[in-house]
Amino acid sequence: MKIGIYGGSFNPIHFGHIGLVKWVAEHSDLDEVWLMVSPNNPLKVNAQLQGEYDLRTNFAARLDAARKALAETECSKPLRASDFEDSLPRPSYTANTLRELQKAYPQHEFSLIIGADNWAIIEQWKEYDFVLQNFRLFVYPRQGAELFPRPDLPAKEVILCSNAPLFNISSTELRAKK
Repeated sequence: MKIGIYGGSFNPIHFGHIGLVKWVAEHSDLDEVWLMVSPNNPLKVNAQLQGEYDLRTNFAARLDAARKALAETECSKPLRASDFEDSLPRPSYTANTLRELQKAYPQHEFSLIIGADNWAIIEQWKEYDFVLQNFRLFVYPRQGAELFPRPDLPAKEVILCSNAPLFNISSTELRAKK
């Protein structure tokens, strides 16, 4: 089975996350898409994910909110929220997660779904070359980030989702409104 992995803090989850995974699922050869809820994103300030027990900071609450949001979403293919990274060492490096997913589910082929903002800085990721050489990437447009090919990077396959809708919302903006 072909599974797309869309990682993030989902702090909080919103219609942009849901709309994107639904669009990728329905416009690709993926059989399922998993939201990989991260307990600790190494590219974000730890304070954003630590603190009081509330939806904005608590891993279990963020995972539950993601599961509820997906359960309410109609899609032609399965969409799942995963707690897989919760059992892995922190911080949650994508390369480590993908290695462990391959070990746990050798029967599946995993692809990664990332935004154009992360695509532009992928060289900052730990073992980004391993990720690029071993996994397909679906790159979707993000507000303020150009969606462009990167022929300078040796990659297995990069699919620029230039027709994906642009969702003008971010978790950072939602947290700021609280």
